[in-house]
Amino acid sequence: MRWFARTEQLLGPEGYARLGAARVAVFGLGGVGSYAVEALARAGVGHLQVVDHDVVNPTNLNRQLFALRSTLGRPKVEVARERILDINPDAQVDARHRFINGDSVAELLDPLPDVVVDAIDSLNAKVALMEAAYQLDLPTVSAMGAGGKVRGDLIQAADLEDTWNCPLARLVRKRLHGRGIHRGITCIFTPEPCRNDLPPRPEDIDAHVGPGRKRTPLGTLSYMPALVGLRVAEEVIRKLLALTPLS
Repeated sequence: MRWFARTEQLLGPEGYARLGAARVAVFGLGGVGSYAVEALARAGVGHLQVVDHDVVNPTNLNRQLFALRSTLGRPKVEVARERILDINPDAQVDARHRFINGDSVAELLDPLPDVVVDAIDSLNAKVALMEAAYQLDLPTVSAMGAGGKVRGDLIQAADLEDTWNCPLARLVRKRLHGRGIHRGITCIFTPEPCRNDLPPRPEDIDAHVGPGRKRTPLGTLSYMPALVGLRVAEEVIRKLLALTPLS
């Protein structure tokens, strides 16, 4: 039996063919991005571009799909490419081991994808990507924060302008307002208050987020980034197929 038979049964040959012809660019392969890529690959998206500057490190093991003892120290994009092709050998995978910033984003959006996925943690890089995609009129699905959260039932989709009680969305929205962008970006977010009660130990500070920068991480449970990533993939597929919820 063809591996995609169940998907084609649901979507029909035409719908499945549309996924096979689609190009999706996923920026950030952490807890959220890794699960989004997995779901898109298993759905049959035929062209996947994956972008991340980081390598797999031990602190990724609690939540990132590509993080295994056997993959420690390897570039995340390299592990992602191998996994995608192990699922669908016919997929076209463009893996770019690059840091995302205002200087690199235009190059990283070439060729133009059908949908952009923002699963970036860094605020500056996140805003740079969202602004560039907006200016190019590229549909975008952006993941807000999953760290410090435990309630998967509160995860939802909304336009960035309509999100609430999400500190990261608030910061992104303020930056984009300053660039004249107010609506048109789909976000996956949760209004759950952050539960990061305990301060991180010094050895847990993330020193791998970019040149000259360190970030204090939020505590994270295994399933929350996964649920956000799968919700991201749902929104991407709905955009590609112009699906609407059944009443």
